[in-house]
Amino acid sequence: MPRTALRVRRWAAIAVLGGLLAGCGTENADPDPREPAAAAGAGARTSTEVRPIEAATRITDAKGVTVSLPKPPEKIVCLVALCDDILVELGVTPTATNSQVLAHPKFLGKEKAAKIPVVPGGFLSPEAEAILSHKPDLVIGLEDTHGKLAPALKGATAFWPVQPGSWQDSVGYLRDLAALTGRTAQGEKAEKAFRTRLAEAERQKGDRTALIIYGSDENFGVATPETDVAAGLFPKISHYPWKSRGVDGSYSLEEILARDVDVLFVETLSFGTPDGKLSDKLAKNPLWSRIPAVKNGKVIEVDSEVWAKGRGTRSLGLVLDEATAALR
Repeated sequence: MPRTALRVRRWAAIAVLGGLLAGCGTENADPDPREPAAAAGAGARTSTEVRPIEAATRITDAKGVTVSLPKPPEKIVCLVALCDDILVELGVTPTATNSQVLAHPKFLGKEKAAKIPVVPGGFLSPEAEAILSHKPDLVIGLEDTHGKLAPALKGATAFWPVQPGSWQDSVGYLRDLAALTGRTAQGEKAEKAFRTRLAEAERQKGDRTALIIYGSDENFGVATPETDVAAGLFPKISHYPWKSRGVDGSYSLEEILARDVDVLFVETLSFGTPDGKLSDKLAKNPLWSRIPAVKNGKVIEVDSEVWAKGRGTRSLGLVLDEATAALR
């Protein structure tokens, strides 16, 4: 896999593995105190209960980061797709973004998304001057990727570094931003919709073996619940026997073949001009055709902007919809 592809995926792996070492960040950790009691514990079915959200000008998120604003933010710049996801759920348009997820038809669609200014520099190196040119009230970025921008933004705007490691984290960030923007009813509605989707998907859980792989060439990676928010949903809705092997470890096609994968989801990551689907490239390997999912036409190329990068309740809801339909 090209070095850029590895870097884009590794930030998630590094962040969540660090959370594991610290004893937090996954569904197997101690129950989140914000989570309804009925949903506590790794084996419990997700509760559809939603606690009221109260408007606030100061919040402290689940990672211990405090954000304090003089008034509800009106101009928000998104440096990570989770931010765009949450804003769309709340009915707010980002002031500027560097994500492509807004073009998805279940977000803003291509026409409306094209009107949102794009922050130059890309995901890994957004330009501070360009960010500040929008005079934002709040900038939201990924802690381990965009944290280095904090000194350049200090004094000019508020910077909120986020680091989602599980769907519970994503719900927590939704609730926090709903509180800051005063859009509490919209936040509660979005959380309720996602919880209901997840609970329904859990009720439909079967024993089919699923797998999510990602990459841009034959050196693919396996998305695991410990390092990928979307993959963290899969043990709840399918047989998902894939565990993290660290930042640089992954699985071979031989190992995947031995697990009898029934449904295979493929995230093609492109950098620059797209050069074809990952599944087509892997088809050159003779082992590929022997995987049950390949034999039975159950290889599904998914939108990596939603599956790999979105990580908010809207993206994860789409993941659940597509996954449960394929797993039936």
